[in-house]
Amino acid sequence: MSLQEICLPLLNIGNGVRILDFNYCGGLTLEFCADLHLHSHYSMATSKDCTPPVLAQWAQRKGLKLIGTGDFAHPGWRQELRDWLEPTEDGLYRLKGGLSPAIRFVVTGEINTVFKRDDQTRKVHSLVALPSLEAADQIADQLGRIGNIAADGRPVLKLDCHDLLAICLDACPEVIFVPAHIWTPHYSVLGSFSRFNSMEECFGDLTQYIFAAETGLSSDPPMNWRVPVLDRFTLVSNSDAHSPRKLAREASVFACDPAYGSLLNALETGDGFMGTIEFYPEEGKYHYDGHRKCGVALHPRDTNEYGGRCPVCGKKLTVGVLHRVESLTDKDRPPGFAPRNAPRFERLIPLADLLAAVLGIGAQSKKVTALYDDLVRAFESELAILREVAPEDIKRIAGSGVAMAVARSRAGQLEVTPGFDGEYGRIMITGSGG
Repeated sequence: MSLQEICLPLLNIGNGVRILDFNYCGGLTLEFCADLHLHSHYSMATSKDCTPPVLAQWAQRKGLKLIGTGDFAHPGWRQELRDWLEPTEDGLYRLKGGLSPAIRFVVTGEINTVFKRDDQTRKVHSLVALPSLEAADQIADQLGRIGNIAADGRPVLKLDCHDLLAICLDACPEVIFVPAHIWTPHYSVLGSFSRFNSMEECFGDLTQYIFAAETGLSSDPPMNWRVPVLDRFTLVSNSDAHSPRKLAREASVFACDPAYGSLLNALETGDGFMGTIEFYPEEGKYHYDGHRKCGVALHPRDTNEYGGRCPVCGKKLTVGVLHRVESLTDKDRPPGFAPRNAPRFERLIPLADLLAAVLGIGAQSKKVTALYDDLVRAFESELAILREVAPEDIKRIAGSGVAMAVARSRAGQLEVTPGFDGEYGRIMITGSGG
């Protein structure tokens, strides 16, 4: 009997067979994609559709099997999670009533800490994952004594992020604490404004309890591999989605037991962590240096020539991710350096963006939405389409232009205008017309 016959129902979503529900198959643990960093409708600038059932529906359409809840600190959201979710495998949750039965949730949230260190204001975002809503209650109770946790799904607290980690560890020793989008200029541990040069500088004696770091949309693993201070950390990717449609624009791939403890072990030891699905870093909105108001985007070498000032207005430029990464690289690690046994990664363009580029219209347009829906109905999920479905099969549904675009996306045959100072980059897929 074949593997597919033993493990029905199965779905191909890249680099081998993936299973629709968490399961074992003849002793083989099968891979699944996870997106742990997202937000609820309680966060600022988020879609009202960021509710548990809609997030689960979109997770299934995207090809994810595990998603974060987001925003665990917010009391209203925790109540909604209790209304909608029930515990399942160790430390995970699912929708009640048999809705989207293949999708699991893990309790997560992002915390924004603002503090002074060495007479410099630092703003650091941290992603926190927990094994239960009860653990979330305990941490939220502590955070509520420090600031208003009901004002925003991602609370802003006057709290040193070292002390945030201490609070989390005290309440839940099994916490997964991940510095979020570590290179983003304004709100990250290594970004150009907070300007710590290592995790140790920021977290001090508690650094040992951090074992993963989120690279963010504007960087990818090869950029981070050149930075020695990150060598011991598992490099994860997540979408930081503010609407369900943005799920899985970045994700992490696991091959481990569907349990919180197994997830923690995979991130801590690398056993069961397979790699990441990446945005093209140039498409991220902070890849280059620049000044959005003046429309100025600069490579780091050009920024240095202008003394860090906008050549149009003379104001200080926002130093982007590429520049900041290069400032911490090792001269013995040139571009293209990769550590031994490095986890794999894939760069993909979100399907709606790809369709919009081919059709020359907006990603939110009715035509793009209709074609997206046709493709997902035919091939089960967005990640299946982007990663594995044969171009000739895509052609039958969406035409030769889209089929060619998928092939070129996989091959990295793209023209990219890098993003800067809050503006997303623009990607053109050459030769995809027709």
